[in-house]
Amino acid sequence: MVDMSKVADIVLLMIDGNFGFEMETMEFLNILASSGMPGNVFGILTHLDLFRKPQTLKDAKKRLKNRFWSELYQGAHLFYLSGVINGRYPDREIHNLSRFISVMKNPRPLIWRNSHPYTVIDSFRDVTHPTKIEEDAKCDRTVVLSGYLRGTNFSAQGQRVHIPGLGDYTISSMEALPDPCPTPYMDREMAKITGKTGRRRLDEKEKKLHAPMSDKSGLKIDGDTIYITREKGFNFNIEDDEEDRGQGEELMVRLQNERKTLGETDDGLQLFGGGSAITKEDEGTGRKEQRSARFVDREDESDDENVDDEGFVSGEELDSGDEAEITEDKMGKAFRKSADKTEGEIAFADSDSDLGSISGDEADSDDEEDENEDEEESDEEGALRWKGNMLQTALTLSGKKKAFRTSDLAKFMYNETFTPEEVLKKWRGEVEEEEDIEEDSDEETFFKKSGKENLDEKLEDQAIPILDYDELEQKWTSEDAVEALRRRFATSDLLSEQKGEQSGSDDGDGEDSDDEGDGEFQDLEADEEEKPDDLEAEREKNAKRKEELKLRFEEEDREGFNNDKAIARREGGEEEEFGEDDWYDAQKAQIQKQLDINKSEFELLDDSQRVNVEGFRAGMYAKIVLENVASEFVTRFDARMPIIVGGLSPTEDRYGFVQVRIKRHRWHKKILKTNDPLIFSMGWRRFQTMPVYSISDSRVRNRMLKYTPEHMHCFGTFYGPLIAPNTGFSCYQTFSSKNPGFRIAATGTVLNVDEATEIVKKLKLTGTPYKIFKNTAFIKDMFTTAVEIAKFEGASIKTVSGIRGQIKKALSKPEGHFRATFEDKILMSDIVFLRAWYPIKPHRFYNPVTNLIGWEGMRLTGEVRRDQNIPTPQQKNSTYKPVERATRHFNPLRVPRALAAELPFKSQIIQTKKQGKETYMQKRAVVVGGEEKKARDLMQKIMTLRNEKDAKRRAAKEEKRKVYRKKVEENQEKRNEREKAETKDYWRKEGKKRRADTDGAAGGGGKRRR
Repeated sequence: MVDMSKVADIVLLMIDGNFGFEMETMEFLNILASSGMPGNVFGILTHLDLFRKPQTLKDAKKRLKNRFWSELYQGAHLFYLSGVINGRYPDREIHNLSRFISVMKNPRPLIWRNSHPYTVIDSFRDVTHPTKIEEDAKCDRTVVLSGYLRGTNFSAQGQRVHIPGLGDYTISSMEALPDPCPTPYMDREMAKITGKTGRRRLDEKEKKLHAPMSDKSGLKIDGDTIYITREKGFNFNIEDDEEDRGQGEELMVRLQNERKTLGETDDGLQLFGGGSAITKEDEGTGRKEQRSARFVDREDESDDENVDDEGFVSGEELDSGDEAEITEDKMGKAFRKSADKTEGEIAFADSDSDLGSISGDEADSDDEEDENEDEEESDEEGALRWKGNMLQTALTLSGKKKAFRTSDLAKFMYNETFTPEEVLKKWRGEVEEEEDIEEDSDEETFFKKSGKENLDEKLEDQAIPILDYDELEQKWTSEDAVEALRRRFATSDLLSEQKGEQSGSDDGDGEDSDDEGDGEFQDLEADEEEKPDDLEAEREKNAKRKEELKLRFEEEDREGFNNDKAIARREGGEEEEFGEDDWYDAQKAQIQKQLDINKSEFELLDDSQRVNVEGFRAGMYAKIVLENVASEFVTRFDARMPIIVGGLSPTEDRYGFVQVRIKRHRWHKKILKTNDPLIFSMGWRRFQTMPVYSISDSRVRNRMLKYTPEHMHCFGTFYGPLIAPNTGFSCYQTFSSKNPGFRIAATGTVLNVDEATEIVKKLKLTGTPYKIFKNTAFIKDMFTTAVEIAKFEGASIKTVSGIRGQIKKALSKPEGHFRATFEDKILMSDIVFLRAWYPIKPHRFYNPVTNLIGWEGMRLTGEVRRDQNIPTPQQKNSTYKPVERATRHFNPLRVPRALAAELPFKSQIIQTKKQGKETYMQKRAVVVGGEEKKARDLMQKIMTLRNEKDAKRRAAKEEKRKVYRKKVEENQEKRNEREKAETKDYWRKEGKKRRADTDGAAGGGGKRRR
């Protein structure tokens, strides 16, 4: 769930409408918010058929919709699936959902995905040699992973990747594969090339099935490998004749039974039915390098034609908005155009059976008749047809000199097996291709030299062109040619030509002639006598030069990316002219224009060169080979667990201290403690580390916190891989589903990365005075040696009562005591403390989560004790003890008599003398006798019983009053309703009466009543 949130483009949240939101749904939404929320997140309500009442269903929909909107945004799409009918949801509802997904707009891209290559693996295969596995079952494996590439381009060589749950690896090799499920665009391109119109409807047999890591009817196609599953199983015993095997099955049985590689078998390898077997002893024969393409003769006039159009079949221009997924030369024989080949065109053999038809002396009409006849031949005749004229074909092909191609030079340059000297020799044609001739063959007449040994001497050097100097002299004596060449140099006068061609147009109206910008210079080497004296002429000359530079710049920047308006738009100079969407569209158009230019340039290269320069592009279906993978990855492989391969930048391979802004999640039950292990999901990685939490203390220092704040952000510092700032992350204490609570412990963003940290911890040193001399005191029990005191000389100290002081100097005796001065006289009971700061270094602990090969993270001390039933040790200094505080006796306040006499009457101190004689109240002593004591006790008991009876009587009366009050309330409600009805009836009648009076007064025709 954590890994898929980093690559998901469309999220469909299945929500049980009868139950409500589950904990996993809310967890996934919060993970998306931290790693990057995609724009297409939809909710789907199910189990709506369990609601009995329509009103209850309506209220549930409204409640769930409001809750869903509060988690995402107002207006988030929420679909409703009414119920399951015959095990299926209604087709119309599924069709509407599919239609909405197919026509929705692409969301705005996320920064992390747009800056890293990645792929979701849909095919896995272990290609380790079987003998290595037999020798050591736990040896490192070589695996092949296949999937569609996404994000940026994968590097062709040495791409560092991270597989979540497995670790960091370097791609050993990478290869682009055919698309297993091509898009409709590719189907349209195939229809254009073949000339066949596409079908308007799909039959059942024409529907394509792409099911990665699964099989259908025992057949599983995995990349370029096919797996066949049989219910009865296969018997690989050669001597078992019980089963009647076919030819293909017999071959598979022999290959499976053989434990050696193809070239190391004792019996050898037999290529043809009647031929001899090739053994390992025949190592001297065969080619030592890759076989090159063979060409048919062509005229000399066609050598220079279509050099720039190499790689294209037709001259049609591709639309800039559409990506050319396929071309005719990638289609193979089945999709190649059947147009008439012009004379001098290169002819390639589509298969070995076509080699017999290549001849330089035969007529083209005979080839057309042969093609029609070949279609009617049987398979056996077609299999032997290529042997018909083998000798003549070999003589014809071996005698042809390899054609001159510009692309061959680039291939030689990127081929690491050749030295620069060999590349130069091959390019000049100085190396004879004798390696392709099998000299040790038994049939000596099978291959012969073409008899053109001295042909290279007659050919001119291809690297140095042969020029006709008379023609060159005639060409450059022409003034038009010289003028065209002059325009290529920086000293050409473009301004005069511009004015001559376009009279009346002025491109430099907005230029200030006095502005000293680019292009204005001063010749410091010239003599003072040669410098112009006229200032106006010098300014005019500089303005003219600037105008020429501007015109030259506009000619070089024809696309308009570096002109003034484009630069101002990029720097934000014209933001007021755009709205948010318009600015985004303008930026997108500008980026697309540059991409089209890059694409058109890259299309001029062949596939191998383009991959070396550009890398493997997004959208390709590629095969990734990884070596030295742990064997547990293969043995523990589970197809239900997604495998993601994410590319790493060079910075992300380095490790250091990362400072983040972190906040405990509001739904997590406990606050987080410093140096407790925590699992971070950051970038592609998931790792366990020990963060140290801190907070900015008056913007001077980072003060360490023992726990995270309750409802506030704080800083966190930990050791891990470096990552770009502003990258979001999420934290977990455990991934186990046994935890009933909310598993996301914290979220945050990366602030900066550094190799060092500056975190301090507050340290309080306490001491007590043992001698006091007015403002000076001797302090003990704070330090142990004079060396420690010397380090803190001049430090500020403070008493608990708030009197500030300073450490002066250590005393000679006793050791560890020092002299300090204070701003006021302190008391012997005061406690003196020193507030110091101690630097803290986070632990360099980094434990990647490798759950695909088995992983167990660091546990807390309490968890280890609980699992092993170890009691918690009780430290003597950590136990709570009762605080015993001695009672302090303060001296009485003594006011001098002179000061007391001057006090006002209200503030005078009244002191009463101590009574010498006992008072009457002190003398009197009342002692209750025996009879009186019994009488008082009896009266107390009688009063208790009376009070209890009164309480019961009051409670009974209160119950009766409740019934009476209820009856009175009912009567009052009836009375109120009756009065309300009477009032309503009265005013209805009164209204009619007044309306009649008003109408009569308005008529004015009746007699006035007396």
